[in-house]
Amino acid sequence: MSSVLTFSEKAKSRLKEIMSSNEHKESKGLRITVKSGGCAGMTYDMSYVKEENKNDEVVDAGGIKVFIDPKAIMYLLGTEMDFKEEKFSSAFVFDNPNETERCGCGESFKI
Repeated sequence: MSSVLTFSEKAKSRLKEIMSSNEHKESKGLRITVKSGGCAGMTYDMSYVKEENKNDEVVDAGGIKVFIDPKAIMYLLGTEMDFKEEKFSSAFVFDNPNETERCGCGESFKI
């Protein structure tokens, strides 16, 4: 079975940087969920994991554990997480083949 979520090399590198900082040394990894919200209906949400949830799907992102909420799996199948840097901003972005629509600002999507 292929991974629910894959990661570009830039995303893996940035995740390693973030997770290796003293601020996040106590975290066990990153958790990704999909929540209702935004102008298109759904948003990606990321948070640091202090305690593992046994129901989460665990994916390796170059040595960083990424925990995926079981309710988000069907929305994330086939998605690649990337890290984009532009002149005035940088952000993790999701290339999700399941999206049917994305809002103008790029913060929310519809499936």
